[in-house]
Amino acid sequence: MSDILIEPLHAAAFAPFGDVLETSGDPDKMINQGLCGRYHDRAVMDFADGRAGVSLFDAEPRALPLVLDMVERHPEGSQAFLPMTEHAFLVIVAPDDGGVPGHPRAFQSAPGQGVNYHRGTWHGVLTPLHAPGLFAVVDRIGGGANLEEHWFDTPYRVVAPD
Repeated sequence: MSDILIEPLHAAAFAPFGDVLETSGDPDKMINQGLCGRYHDRAVMDFADGRAGVSLFDAEPRALPLVLDMVERHPEGSQAFLPMTEHAFLVIVAPDDGGVPGHPRAFQSAPGQGVNYHRGTWHGVLTPLHAPGLFAVVDRIGGGANLEEHWFDTPYRVVAPD
C-alpha cells in the first residue's frame, strides 16, 4: 500500500479537477445596501441532461490514516460540496488515465472552503474529518446512470504530512 500525503486545498493545484469555492480576494460587488459582498459565479456547473438540485448530506466523520480503496465519478454532471460547518474535510481526486483513475491526490480544506468537481472527475467519497459531517450538495437531478465506481486492486493510505 502506498501513501498519499494530504496537501492544503488551493485553487491552482485543484484546477484540473474542479473549482475551490471560497471567498478569497475582494468581493466582485457589494449588494444588500453595501452590507454583503458577492463572490460571483465561483463554480462551473455542467450537466449533460437534467437540472441542478440541492440536497443535504450527513456523512460520518473519518479518521486518518484513511484507506482509499475506491473512487467514483459522475459522467453526466458536476457536483459541488458546500460544508455547513467550519470543519475541515478531505478532498480526494484522481486524473483520468484512459477511462480509469490515475494516481490519486488528497487535499484538506480550510474553514469556509467547498469544492465543485468537474463533470467526469474521479473523486473519493464525502470525507468529513469532524462531526457533524453536514454538507449542501449541488448536483445533477435527472434520469439515466450518473455514477461510475472504480475499486483499486491495491488500496492507498491517505496520511497527514509530518
